[in-house]
Amino acid sequence: MKTSQSDLTQGDIKTHIKNIALPSSIGYFFHTMFNVTDTFFAGEISTQALAALSLTFSIFFMIIALAGGMSQSVTALLGNALGEKNESYAKQIVYHSGILGLILSIFLTIIGLVLAPIFIKLLGAQDAYLQEALSYINIILYGAVFFIIVFFANAILNALGNAKVYRNFLVGGAFANILLDFWFVKGGFGVPALGVGGIALATVFIEIIGALYLFLAAKKTTLFQDMPPFVFDIQIMKDFIKQGMPPTANMLLMALGMYIITYFIAPFGQYAVAAYGVAVRIEQIILLPSIGINVAVLAIVSQNNGAKEFERIKETIRETKKLGFILWIIGIFFLFVFGAYFMSLFTKDTQVIAAGNAYLQAAAVSLYAYVLVFIHISLLQGIKQPALLVYLGLLRQVIVPVTFFGIFALLDLDLQVYWWGIAATIWGSAFFILWYAKRKLNKLN
Repeated sequence: MKTSQSDLTQGDIKTHIKNIALPSSIGYFFHTMFNVTDTFFAGEISTQALAALSLTFSIFFMIIALAGGMSQSVTALLGNALGEKNESYAKQIVYHSGILGLILSIFLTIIGLVLAPIFIKLLGAQDAYLQEALSYINIILYGAVFFIIVFFANAILNALGNAKVYRNFLVGGAFANILLDFWFVKGGFGVPALGVGGIALATVFIEIIGALYLFLAAKKTTLFQDMPPFVFDIQIMKDFIKQGMPPTANMLLMALGMYIITYFIAPFGQYAVAAYGVAVRIEQIILLPSIGINVAVLAIVSQNNGAKEFERIKETIRETKKLGFILWIIGIFFLFVFGAYFMSLFTKDTQVIAAGNAYLQAAAVSLYAYVLVFIHISLLQGIKQPALLVYLGLLRQVIVPVTFFGIFALLDLDLQVYWWGIAATIWGSAFFILWYAKRKLNKLN
């Protein structure tokens, strides 16, 4: 059965937000639980294994950054083309997205395999600690092509307002990951105990299944019906770069920001690195609804920008900011009350629990700042004004952390000061992007 296109230029905005954000949030919840499962099994192996997984997190996120950032350009361009009712051009965008995906896959695998050992060594990993980290990230890098297919097929579905297929994959993948992690980490049925490498192998196996499932779902949409002959258009590739590089650079800078944080906290010991890795996973769970909102904003704004329905864009931003504030209040409660308990689910190391709980308290204060940043990043992408993202990311993820964390290190300040420094940086970014996006919104007419 064909998947029908959702016309987001008509109908109730709140209903569209709900129909896209809810399945997206559910899907991303299970995606995060996928990562939580990996963290849990790493903790079952040892604190060193947990720290090794944390060391590779920023490198893994770089893969997600390139795949996710460039796939967002596919959603933005497709959404605008569909809003303009130019389906023939939209189908050429689909063709060209395949070319872009192939190039990215080759690039990620080759560059990643070369640079990963260098980055991990810079964080102080040696001997068994280094080998444990490499046994995870190398397998992930070999499977990069499947991550790309998943992201790009989902980008096509998102442009059509369909968030349910990806949700279904993430839900199924999360449950499959529990079984595969247990099997590959512990061994059995002819498979030896693979340790941290087994966690990576389980991830790649599930991505292979997901790539097939999402690609077949995308093929059933109207965009793949009655396809015109392929005509290479260099302008489409340029538009991918123009629209995709700012969010990609922003996400890469996020990955670099995580690396910088890990670099500065590594001298505190493996307990600090492990605490950061676990606490970030917990923080991601609390932020999940805002990620669903982010997907909804990009899809709705893109189509309405193409249709020049600018009042609907402004209404979308107003409604999602209200929803985000409610989610913030709920998130504060859970992180302040249950932060230590959440940490104890992954490790019994009291140092790791205490350090992670301190991070979560700082994170609770900055949750709404994240929401505001996410919403307005999607807005700028949807109206084809993403250039600011590079400069904002550079400031928030590199310049400010290196400056302040360098000062913290010189003054030999406590680990908790670093956590609150992160929160302050996020709020500063939120105020700046609010000011900038408001100027862009006022110019829409």
